[in-house]
Amino acid sequence: MAESRSNPQLAAVRLADYQPPDWLVPDIELDIRLDATRTVVKARLHLRRNGRHDRPLVLDGHGLETRIIMLNGKGCANWPNGDTLTIPVDGDEAVFETEVVIHPSRNTRLMGLYASEGRLVTQCEAEGFRSITWFPDRPDVLSRYRVRLEADKALYPILLSNGDRGAARDLPGGRHEITWTDPWPKPSYLFALVAGQLAALTDEFVTMNGRRVQLAIWTAAADVPRCAHAMAALKASMEFDERVYGREYDLDEFNIVAVADFNAGAMENKGLNIFNSKYILADSETATDMDFDAVAGVVAHEYFHNWTGNRVTCRDWFQLSLKEGLTVFRDQQFSADQGSAAVKRIDDVRALRAVQFPEDSGPLAHPIRPDHYVEIANFYTATVYNKGAEVIRMLHALLGVDGFRRGTDLYFDRHDGEAVTCEDWLKAMEDANGIDLKQFRRWYEQAGTPRVSVTLTQQGGRAELVLRQTVPPTPGQPDKQPVHMPFRLALIGRTSGRRIGDEQVVELREAVTHLTFADLPEPVLPSLNRGFSAPVVVEADTARADLAFLAAHDDDPFARWEAFQQLALSVLGSDDDPAPLVEAVRGTLADPGLDAAFKGEAVLLPTESFIGDAATIVDVEAIHRRREAARMAIATGLESEWWAAYERERTALAGRETALTPEAKGSRRLANVALSYLVTAGSDRAFAAAETQYHAALTMTDRLAALRALVNSQATTAQGARAAVLADFHQRFAGNNDVIDKWFSAQALANRPDVLDQVERLLKHPDFTPSNPNRLRSLVGAFAANQRWFHAADGAGYRLLADQLIAVDRLNPQSAARLAVPLGRWRRFDAVRAALMRAELERIVAAPGMSKDVLEMASRALA
Repeated sequence: MAESRSNPQLAAVRLADYQPPDWLVPDIELDIRLDATRTVVKARLHLRRNGRHDRPLVLDGHGLETRIIMLNGKGCANWPNGDTLTIPVDGDEAVFETEVVIHPSRNTRLMGLYASEGRLVTQCEAEGFRSITWFPDRPDVLSRYRVRLEADKALYPILLSNGDRGAARDLPGGRHEITWTDPWPKPSYLFALVAGQLAALTDEFVTMNGRRVQLAIWTAAADVPRCAHAMAALKASMEFDERVYGREYDLDEFNIVAVADFNAGAMENKGLNIFNSKYILADSETATDMDFDAVAGVVAHEYFHNWTGNRVTCRDWFQLSLKEGLTVFRDQQFSADQGSAAVKRIDDVRALRAVQFPEDSGPLAHPIRPDHYVEIANFYTATVYNKGAEVIRMLHALLGVDGFRRGTDLYFDRHDGEAVTCEDWLKAMEDANGIDLKQFRRWYEQAGTPRVSVTLTQQGGRAELVLRQTVPPTPGQPDKQPVHMPFRLALIGRTSGRRIGDEQVVELREAVTHLTFADLPEPVLPSLNRGFSAPVVVEADTARADLAFLAAHDDDPFARWEAFQQLALSVLGSDDDPAPLVEAVRGTLADPGLDAAFKGEAVLLPTESFIGDAATIVDVEAIHRRREAARMAIATGLESEWWAAYERERTALAGRETALTPEAKGSRRLANVALSYLVTAGSDRAFAAAETQYHAALTMTDRLAALRALVNSQATTAQGARAAVLADFHQRFAGNNDVIDKWFSAQALANRPDVLDQVERLLKHPDFTPSNPNRLRSLVGAFAANQRWFHAADGAGYRLLADQLIAVDRLNPQSAARLAVPLGRWRRFDAVRAALMRAELERIVAAPGMSKDVLEMASRALA
């Protein structure tokens, strides 16, 4: 990358330069005397030379106060040079010891060991262990850990680490100690400890071979009742992994800890998962249905990492999608298994299109396995995770359920206890099934979202489909080769509305594929990429009437939803009458064959961001104007239908208002979509219904839906209700950080011209804490996702974001770097906005003392 030549801080790490570690550490012993202001870490590394060479031991460290360095029991003359410690070693084995001091209370980066709400917590992925002690901090050095923790018992009565607990005892001076032993070799990024005043919800799981595993979810005592859903999800995940993948848990206990200050959603540390509290704590009063689903999905994700990430881990960070894409696919399978598979698939695709498709078409585009990086934290991206999951899903489709299981069984058996590559994964799939995936490997090497254009010609009872695939150029990859993908399709009769013949899974390999269908009883419409079988953009010149027909008749739930989305894009791309959308929604609401959950998804218009992604240049004002006009037409043209749906689903919920069954969640979803449209229509009756629902709600789902409906209303008659519910919500949930985050986000995402002024006021609110990643995302991150008002023509939204980014970078570079992403899309906007966004990126780059996390993101966006 060009920046590395002018700025040494941006020197790239390259996949092509990978070399195996010179030294391995089969065993490590840690002795940690915990204290918030001054923690002492003693490390004893048992070293083994890796191969025949005479190279020294090179260790990583960051911010360590080094007090003792010893090799084979003797002091060393070699001391650190910055973040590197180099030690010549005679012989092929040695014992290396260090003692360092670290300061958790000063650690605002939330990497390594840090203080949070009176507790001590670790986060070591990707390179946090080097902030705890000197170590070859790379994922291909796997060690067995034995850890002794010591602390003041009054301050830190609970001491947790990886593996199974050993001896514990009290010590003089009010202190105590405990040992933890993890028998399974793991990389340093999976090390974890938590110390503090914690209480636990406990349970037990009996594995398929009869082993009893003790389960515990640790949090503040007052929050223990809110852990029940997460515990149920954990046990369901363990059962699912045994049933679907044959994977049994391998320790005597499994611990989860929920913390408020956490950069990510959660972390899969072996035997001790550490979670952002928003993905553990849930009850009907404080969590929405989406929150409950997210808790279950994230708990499953981190548990599934026990095999896809822990027992079999990554050789290097370029292989990140090997564990993350694979595990996202597995958690998506789990969520589909636990609820509505159709709605889950739509949710997954909506998320992919909202974040990953724009990433794939901009300056930050990269393959699911990148070939270089400056700061690895910047590559925990939607491409690595979500597109990576889609690539795994395509393998599942190509191999079938049984073939995929044969492949995973061989993968686990062959590589248990190893650090491996994407090639190792694909080779296991090939060997288990006798197939050649050479062309499929291009998904790992090429960036960009493939496009599949479809042409249909018909004559008599014969039809021909021509499918042409292309992959657009991306930075550093101007020319692309065709990829291998499964493309599910079927034919729908134009007259009958029924499927004609069987669904097919066509394996697209060539740039052009011809398909011929004969003896058709009636003219047909193609149902394309059913189930979103491949992560591509389908380009088909389908008439609006035909899209409306498919939206009413396609027998594949995803394809039916997609037909309405494409119909909406067609209508909203111009100032045409939105009547076709009104009629399509009318038909969906009236269809007795559709359940409430699907209807609640199928009647939603595409977001303004998605509409913009489909355009060459994003016309912010026009997109907003057209979409609002369509929403108003749907709201007013179907007002009686919305009232009927609202009252019907509310009646269906009587007596089961807090139930979490798919049926109850579907009823809440459709009722709340109906309420949103009714408030948009603007009647006093609708405002009253929203206020009544807000105050009477027994679930956060219903309360928050009513609040959002009122907050988004621009009607002057709703102003009093809007202010009243916002004030009540804050007072009602004061002190509950996860819920107050929702209060901030509802205002930052509001569809109101005064939202920027409101965000500026909220930045000064006593509850706004930029050092907390959740709070930062809930306000600043949410505002940046508000396309109409973040992209105000005067650039005020861009200035606000850049100001916050520069300030936060001093505290937490990872959080700051993520704020740069919206500015990186400047090329997609008109010349005035593009210049304003680019100017803010240049200001960020020029600001003194910026981290390499932010500099990489901003510099790549400007390149």
